[in-house]
Amino acid sequence: MMDGSARKIIQPGLDKVGIWLAVRGVKADHVTLFACFVGLAAAGLIAGGYMIVALMLIIISRICDGLDGSVARASQKTDFGGYLDITLDFVFYGAVPLAFVVYDPAANAVAGAALIFSFYVNGASFLAYAIVAEKRGLSTTARGIKSIYFTTGLAEASETYIVFGVFCLWPAWFAPVAWVFTAICLYTALSRIVQARAEFPN
Repeated sequence: MMDGSARKIIQPGLDKVGIWLAVRGVKADHVTLFACFVGLAAAGLIAGGYMIVALMLIIISRICDGLDGSVARASQKTDFGGYLDITLDFVFYGAVPLAFVVYDPAANAVAGAALIFSFYVNGASFLAYAIVAEKRGLSTTARGIKSIYFTTGLAEASETYIVFGVFCLWPAWFAPVAWVFTAICLYTALSRIVQARAEFPN
């Protein structure tokens, strides 16, 4: 829901840095891999209870996740690059809730499992929609220039990052916040299914 507004604010800066990196030979795939590595390091710190440092790494990771597209546009976009970006995004999305489960399994295991389940369902609805949209030759720039068709929804990347930040700042609130966001993610998936039914009637 917030991704469009956030993109308008941060995209110009990311594009300038992306051009600077591309001119110096940095590849978009390298930025994508670095973003995932930093995100996984953040998850490891969460599991160990180092929440503030982990939050700082999450911020760095997600800035780099936006930066890889800017580097690609300034150099060369590839289908594999888009594939790698989406795949490693889901690695990050699953790693953070899992880390909170490891941190305090007694308090967080059920809520963390439910949240990962909702990410799975929401992600499946997103990717399946993109596949059919591609098959039908549909395109959109609602979330910028992307490798695949991006549908909007109540729970998008920006909302997920905010929730992860709340988890790090107030880890004792992980379970109730996770349950609320689980419901939001499942609602987003359901609304996307309804949208697909209207967009792809046959």
